[in-house]
Amino acid sequence: MTSAAPAFPLPAGPITQVRGRALVLRGDDIDTDRIIPARFLKCVTFEGLGQQVFADDRIELQGAHPFDRPDHQGARLLLVNRNFGCGSSREHAPQALMRWGIRAVVGESFAEIFYGNCLALGIPCLTASHELLLAIQAAAADPAAELELDVATARLRSSQPEASWELDLPAGPRQMLSTGQWDGTGQLVGNGEALAATAARLPYMTNFAG
Repeated sequence: MTSAAPAFPLPAGPITQVRGRALVLRGDDIDTDRIIPARFLKCVTFEGLGQQVFADDRIELQGAHPFDRPDHQGARLLLVNRNFGCGSSREHAPQALMRWGIRAVVGESFAEIFYGNCLALGIPCLTASHELLLAIQAAAADPAAELELDVATARLRSSQPEASWELDLPAGPRQMLSTGQWDGTGQLVGNGEALAATAARLPYMTNFAG
């Protein structure tokens, strides 16, 4: 099975824009068991999961799956339909998408846990109505179409054909993404000196260290 390795660094810090080509994946109720089959859950780390995204679907379609099409390699935006990411709550599903190269997902609706797992990885998930989503998918079907997602304004733009769509992104996730608050590890590393100073002032930490 062939698959593109992530062509971009993994998300970190504020997520304000996502630019690149889009991959259209049509169908409702695509669950996490299809995104990453259960046999890959026994991996020790998430490394290499990107190569196995939609593994069974891709085997069945013998190279005709959207994730195998040559013109989709390197795509950064995923355009889906209703109730994407339903089923089991495995974090491996958004991890696999992220490690394939996906940096944002636009759909009609998302399963709640999948949505939260994506937010924790810095992957914006924005929604649109059924009719609007179909229009976006149609425009993005052109391999030459370059899209730009502005997270702060929740607006998606296409260069070819030239178009712009207003999407939905709740205020909480929008603020977390655009300010970098989603990246808990990054905030800890970036405030290491302040954390060490606070720990030094805590009696129970001093006693424990001694």
